[in-house]
Amino acid sequence: MSKIALLGKYLVNEGERDVMVNILLKAAESIKNQHDCQCFLVNISEDELDTVYVYEVWRNEQAHREYLTKESTQALIKRAQPIIRGIERINTLNLKGGKGTSDSSHFSNWC
Repeated sequence: MSKIALLGKYLVNEGERDVMVNILLKAAESIKNQHDCQCFLVNISEDELDTVYVYEVWRNEQAHREYLTKESTQALIKRAQPIIRGIERINTLNLKGGKGTSDSSHFSNWC
């Protein structure tokens, strides 16, 4: 199995973007020492006031699925659900190399 990069988009209720950002930053904090997740970046666009983007790099798809089943992750999901109007996985990519991840000669540590 190869590393995967996920690009996700969360559409939230009007005025709730900062709440969603804080929930996702708590998710990032909760996995800072988890080696299966090598990158978890929360992003916003000044042009999309009710949208939050997340870029994640995982050891593989299974590691991401396992993370989603954890009790702490489920608690954050339940907290976010009332403000989410839509979720889109923009793409799942097979990571080949570059700056941003580690543990291969093709990767350098960034996240």
